[in-house]
Amino acid sequence: MRLELEKRAETSKRMSVLSPLIAIALTGISVTLMFIALGVAPLAGLHAFFVEPLTSVWSWEELLVKAGPLVLIAVGLSVCFLSNTWNIGAEGQFTMGAIFGSVIPVLYFDFTSAWALPLMILMGALGGMVWAAIPALLRTKFNTNEILVSLMLVYVAQYLLDFLVRGPWRDPDGFNFPESRLFDAAHVLPKFGDGRLHLGIALAVVAVLLIWFLLAKSLKGFEIKVIGQAPRAGRFAGFSQNRTIWFGFLLSGAFAGIAGLSEVSGAIEQLTPVISPGYGFTAIIVAFLGRLNPIGIVFAGLLLGLSYLGGEAAQVSVGISNKMTNVFQGMLLFYVLACDILILYRLRLVRSAPAKEAS
Repeated sequence: MRLELEKRAETSKRMSVLSPLIAIALTGISVTLMFIALGVAPLAGLHAFFVEPLTSVWSWEELLVKAGPLVLIAVGLSVCFLSNTWNIGAEGQFTMGAIFGSVIPVLYFDFTSAWALPLMILMGALGGMVWAAIPALLRTKFNTNEILVSLMLVYVAQYLLDFLVRGPWRDPDGFNFPESRLFDAAHVLPKFGDGRLHLGIALAVVAVLLIWFLLAKSLKGFEIKVIGQAPRAGRFAGFSQNRTIWFGFLLSGAFAGIAGLSEVSGAIEQLTPVISPGYGFTAIIVAFLGRLNPIGIVFAGLLLGLSYLGGEAAQVSVGISNKMTNVFQGMLLFYVLACDILILYRLRLVRSAPAKEAS
């Protein structure tokens, strides 16, 4: 007997819902086996990773701080992915948004008007859009692979950030540490309460509502889905694939840039050589785990945000490496993509035909 994949007559709506749940369950089983292999009691490891970070009000606030940029980036990426455009460089757009948005607090720190924060948010969006426009231009004009171009630009952005904080933007009063000056209070996103929870989470909620309306209620959302699923039909309907590519890249770049500005203005309050634990890459997992649906992305963002906190908690509680977060996220992406096969195919058990006896 053997298992075979049999193509379904039509996509399975039931498996579209069950696929991420199965992926989460399989990831949980794999993480449990990994704890056993590391000599860690599975229940203690799972408790440290998934439960301990939720046992205090401070932890819940930190969860929202982590989930905010993930959701904000992922809802923008969902527009790209639905149009069959692959923006893999949100991490670079995140970084460029942080750099552009920090021009005022670093170079024009005396500008403390009420317009400072709105201008910083707009400049953050502009930075992400500028960086996203490069793969969009090369794809539409020269048919280059946007996956490679957007990915390589991530490293260019990171090196540019490193150059700035070690060179011209380094704090003159910072004892030669590679970091910018601390942002003035007028350049810091308002906080909710006494913790680190800031206005960035509200920006993420607004982005979710805007993208939900775009995809569910507007002609542009219909155009994006048609171009992604049936480009030829889209062309017959008068939809432009190139315009859709530009729209997806610029929108996702703007959201990634705003997320970058929110991180440095809300959570860090200055520029440092490392401003992200990989939000731009993790947001890709968030987008697919949330089924490219804005509401699903909110729950996926909370789960992946929990993985960051869980990795830190497990490092302290049970003594495992904080790289466990990367392992968890990688496993989850693998299982999500693997389980998505069942949306288009079904598993069938085939009995092998008995071998004919030689005469």
